[in-house]
Amino acid sequence: MYMIYDMIIIGGGPGGLTAGIYGARSKLKTLIIEKGKIGGQAATTEEMENYPGFFDGTTGPGVMKKMEEHALHFGAEIVKDEVKSISLDGYVKKITTRNGEYQTKTLVISTGAEPRVLGVKGEGALRGRGVSYCATCDADFFEELDVVVVGNGDAAIEEAMYLTKFAEKVTVIVIHEEGVLDATPIIQERAFQNPKIEFVWNSVLEEIQGDEMVEGVRVKNLKTGDVSEIEVNGVFIFVGTVPKTGFLKDTIALDEKGYIITNEYMETSQDGVYAVGDVRQKFLRQVVTAAADGAIAAVAVEKYIHEEEMFKDEVIDESKPVAVLFWTPGSQECIDLVSQMEKHMDQTKVKLVKIDTYRNMRIKNRYNIKSAPSLLLFENGEVIKRIEEIDAVINFSRNIEA
Repeated sequence: MYMIYDMIIIGGGPGGLTAGIYGARSKLKTLIIEKGKIGGQAATTEEMENYPGFFDGTTGPGVMKKMEEHALHFGAEIVKDEVKSISLDGYVKKITTRNGEYQTKTLVISTGAEPRVLGVKGEGALRGRGVSYCATCDADFFEELDVVVVGNGDAAIEEAMYLTKFAEKVTVIVIHEEGVLDATPIIQERAFQNPKIEFVWNSVLEEIQGDEMVEGVRVKNLKTGDVSEIEVNGVFIFVGTVPKTGFLKDTIALDEKGYIITNEYMETSQDGVYAVGDVRQKFLRQVVTAAADGAIAAVAVEKYIHEEEMFKDEVIDESKPVAVLFWTPGSQECIDLVSQMEKHMDQTKVKLVKIDTYRNMRIKNRYNIKSAPSLLLFENGEVIKRIEEIDAVINFSRNIEA
């Protein structure tokens, strides 16, 4: 027999690890599946100065190791494996990996996104040693130094302007003709007016040079074929990011770029499936926002399991008819109705179950409850009657035979 986990987390980055901490601490049977190194991109950042409370030169690998230890301390399990596919049919989901299959009541996707790389010589070897894909993370390491930015869209030009707060000079390498950027006009205008920004037009980055740290770059002019060298201390590459959602095709809703669409509870388009961190559609992708996502998702998971299993036990699996009253304690009308129904139905063969629409939004939405009070009559787990007028609900409760 397979063990059925309460929560399986795919991906051991800061979002997944935080979800694991919160889930395990809440006594949920929690498993984190990570195919690579625990910590995700954060584990490749040599220095981390923008995570709250860690301003004294703490390393990314150090923070991620602490998060891993924290999750394990509360009982989360971590396995090294690669997810190949998922099946979301029914309450229990199936996760197929390279090494087998897992079952879970809920799934948290924390597979992250990775910067689109150029693939030029020196890029991989010097990543984290002067090569960066995040100005917000690393700009302050280049104070009064010279840096190169590759890219010309909104993100690249905005990051270039951000870098000018720290760097002595920012050189932007642009593939287009002189004066042509892909960024929006207002961003272009600001960049052109910034005295610290210089542009190299009709060009591409051909090589990043350096032994232990970035020391310079080789840039090729596409018109002339000439290759020039620029002495710089840092290279920032902004040519897009790629969410790791290939295994999710046709299972949950993604945006046009492949990021997972969620609501504020980290819920995806599928019941019991959540997404956290860089893999989801969001404004800011940082360790701190990924951790926040993970905490929210784990709390939402706990609530989801409680809500679903309560409804299954009290309603779906009940052998006798069940009258489910959707009500809200914020309405005196509802409070009075609950009192009346409890009195009228106390001795009947129909079981009364009360659902607070505020606390049980998912159940409310599943059965398309538009207002409270409303009543559904279930038999053998199926809705056989719907009553949405308060007077009709009262009459129903009074006329049930004992």
